[in-house]
Amino acid sequence: MKTFANEVYLDFTKPAIAAKQRAAIDDVRKRFGKEYPNVINGKRVVTEKKTFSRNPANPEEIIGVFQKSGRDDAEKAMKAAKKAFETWKNESWKNRADLLFRAAKIMRRRRLEINAWMISEVGKNYLEADADTCEAIDFLEFYGREALRYGGEQPITPLPGEKNEMFYIPLGVGVVIPPWNFPFAILAGMTTAAVVCGNTVVLKPSSDSPMMGQIFMEIMKEAGLPNGVINYLVASGAEAGDYLVDHPDTRFISFTGSMEVGLRINERAAKTNPGQIWIKRVVAEMGGKDGIVVDSEANIDDAVQGVVAAAYGFQGQKCSACSRAIVDAKVYDEFVAKLKVAVDALSIGDPADNAYFGPVVNEGAEKSILNYMRIAKKEGRIICGGGKVRGSKGYYLQPTVVVGVKPTSRIMQEEVFGPILAVCKAKDFDDALKIANNTIYGLTGAVYSRNAKKLERARQEFHVGNLYLNRKCTGALVGGNPFGGFNMSGTDSKAGGRDYLLLFLQAKSVSKKPI
Repeated sequence: MKTFANEVYLDFTKPAIAAKQRAAIDDVRKRFGKEYPNVINGKRVVTEKKTFSRNPANPEEIIGVFQKSGRDDAEKAMKAAKKAFETWKNESWKNRADLLFRAAKIMRRRRLEINAWMISEVGKNYLEADADTCEAIDFLEFYGREALRYGGEQPITPLPGEKNEMFYIPLGVGVVIPPWNFPFAILAGMTTAAVVCGNTVVLKPSSDSPMMGQIFMEIMKEAGLPNGVINYLVASGAEAGDYLVDHPDTRFISFTGSMEVGLRINERAAKTNPGQIWIKRVVAEMGGKDGIVVDSEANIDDAVQGVVAAAYGFQGQKCSACSRAIVDAKVYDEFVAKLKVAVDALSIGDPADNAYFGPVVNEGAEKSILNYMRIAKKEGRIICGGGKVRGSKGYYLQPTVVVGVKPTSRIMQEEVFGPILAVCKAKDFDDALKIANNTIYGLTGAVYSRNAKKLERARQEFHVGNLYLNRKCTGALVGGNPFGGFNMSGTDSKAGGRDYLLLFLQAKSVSKKPI
């Protein structure tokens, strides 16, 4: 088997490649508005209530019509997963890994189509969508290899007079709740990590991106997924979601989303319900309030470029996005002046046309972000943006910069999940590190400096799960940048890392004396 290597992104600056992606978008648009079923135990299931996936660039366009299940279907999905577990847990590690490798090949074949649906459903530009699809492929290739490692002989200390071994077994039935902002990569990664370890899954996708789950299920079926191993349930979070989290047969919950929802899941999962015989395991990747420190000895042009890319890539709708620039007073004015020029130059338009900056995902997000823009105006001075893009059909908001904010202001402390960057002046590097660590989160961060001693201090003292030195704080790659944060950013898991599969396994030790 070849050594794992990350997929290489397509170069959309080449007209021929961009034209192929545009053609794929035009092709999927012909299929807008179709209805898609849930999949429980391999069977198509439809419900009376429906979920409508809309194009955020033009909400009048229906990407697809999906189901909206409640408790009854949730129970059916749980029973199907529980039954499938009895056989899937005994499938060989090699066969489970091969399933992922086959699925990765199918994803490569359907790459432009997957990108096209993602561009249409959540508003990513060409490169952001392609990076998402590549990450999904990377997850499958990486976790397949990791499964083979965990399925092999595990090193233990030999003891005289005994034959000892330790091996890994799956947990059971899990509930997987992925987000909409990396709608293919995180959904595929969370689900296949559990499945390759021998677990079975009830997959509840985001109602903002069910099409990506539909495509994932098509791919897994083509790859040879047995019925019941993954049960796809577009459903009410308040009804089916809570029911699945509380269910006594749920062994683990894997969640990516907001801090508020993650904490609620953790609290509910901690309660032992009648018939439950285990402590449920929760794997949660939650929010962030990520900062980039710009030191007095930084290359300012590089810092501006990195901050803009991290703050406004996919409209700031990443848990890793830079929402705080913490700038040394000595270079503050220069940084702010160059930042304004860079942000004002961002191209805003339809993701289908590969505009750099597109719409936010839905009306609720738009309202929430507009409220934070009002807060920003009260707490600082807006130098870029600050409102809606006039004349647009979709949920288009201006890339916004607020300067002169205090370290303890709301706009510096609360996760916005949108295109608002707060710029705060630090007295010196000591003060900058103090500000960088003054939130309840600890997901990503970055430092720009030419001073090696300062970078080493940041390496030791900047308390985040993913720290980047002299580069932007977004764009973690599977294998190379295992991803996950501290504090209220989650349960310290590292997606795309060598210890991630352990979260879906339990170790069994067997000792045997000769007869």
